[in-house]
Amino acid sequence: MHTIAEAAALIAAKKLSPVELAQAGLARAEALNDKIHAFIRITPEPALAAARAAEARQMSGSLRGPLDGIPIAHKDIYCTTGIATTAHSAQLIDHVPTEDATTVRMLAEAGVVSLGKLATHEFAFGGPSFDLPWPPARNPWDTTRFTSGSSSGTGAAVAAGIIMGGTGSDTGGSIRGPAALCGIAGLKPTYGLCPRTGILPLAQTLDHAGPMAWTVEDVALMLQAMAGHDPADPASASKPVPDFHAGLAAGVGGKRIGVVRHFHERDNPASATTLKAMEAALAVLKTEGATVVDVTLPPLAEFNATGWVVLVAEAYAVHEHWMRTAPEKYGEFLRHRLALGALLSGADYLQAQRRRRDLIARTEAATADVDLLVTAAAMGEAPVIETVPKWASLLAPNFTIPFNVTGWPALSVCTGFGEGGLPLSMQIVGKPFDDAGVLAAGHAFERATGFRGRRPGV
Repeated sequence: MHTIAEAAALIAAKKLSPVELAQAGLARAEALNDKIHAFIRITPEPALAAARAAEARQMSGSLRGPLDGIPIAHKDIYCTTGIATTAHSAQLIDHVPTEDATTVRMLAEAGVVSLGKLATHEFAFGGPSFDLPWPPARNPWDTTRFTSGSSSGTGAAVAAGIIMGGTGSDTGGSIRGPAALCGIAGLKPTYGLCPRTGILPLAQTLDHAGPMAWTVEDVALMLQAMAGHDPADPASASKPVPDFHAGLAAGVGGKRIGVVRHFHERDNPASATTLKAMEAALAVLKTEGATVVDVTLPPLAEFNATGWVVLVAEAYAVHEHWMRTAPEKYGEFLRHRLALGALLSGADYLQAQRRRRDLIARTEAATADVDLLVTAAAMGEAPVIETVPKWASLLAPNFTIPFNVTGWPALSVCTGFGEGGLPLSMQIVGKPFDDAGVLAAGHAFERATGFRGRRPGV
């Protein structure tokens, strides 16, 4: 399976047909979907129409850029004109949007070929659930294992080589979690960098839209098409968009990287193999020219508690009408998680937002003399999917939600494989709007290691 960058070069040289590429992806989707359930719906007709249009541009020398003719798919909370967008829920089983999400339109304008709509945790919050109209996605490395969520189908489809990239959303780790457990690259951009108009909301002050792909280079290529100002999104940042792909060459030479050891060593101790992989990754970053120092942030539990109060309060506000009128249409996991929001007061929410501002200020102060942060992305290898508890994020704080609370860019990259042969991962985190620096560090790490040469055998 080619990466986006490799396929783009072949398409530009007229050595690879976008139509044949789409046909191969569709065939692989049909062959594998009964095993990994990555897709809610596969859309051959619009996919092949887009591929034929890309091939016409290829033949006429008018390609739109490196994404022209590249097969991707969209998480099923991204609205797509004329194609059902269900949020993996019975609540929206007949919902067919009349407009594309802004990022769907932006990617289409870049020439991508969408093969369909991808599984998600219900409304990006309720999963892995077995009482929904579609089964949960499964991990291609071992189909008894969890993908993490909520961008579960994207993680599975990219890892399985069905698509070269896909869209995700991240409110508490929903891009970085599946990227970590499925062994791919996934970026939660800076809050406001990618428009969210037309993406079904979960918690609007924490929601981020972003790209997922096999390599960091491919994530950079996708981000180029997804980033930009959208006046229809009140949180959208009106800032110039850098050339993320060109910025990859910067690497990490001369950068000071702060390691948030207490997150994965003390606040929520990760597996022994994760800790070993983290140390090996830090050694690679040093070899690449970075200076690595320890940094202490506020405790992980503070970020988790603050983030969860904000998340469930805002999520309940989105879903209050249906929770009152049609709660039976939700799966049990989502219904019970949303119900927490009904028990919170306005004072609870405002106090959480006050604590959030304090956490951001303390994080800024603690990182004044470093350029980037590094910590684990997941506890360890993917667990068995049936054993994932309903209240997993309340039982132990995750490593991802701190950077939803702050809104800082954070990238998951594969750091190797555990004793069970499943992926391990770390996060590389930057300061606001230094997405290019985060991607450059991740790209340097990938180029210095051999982990992108190993694919799941599904």
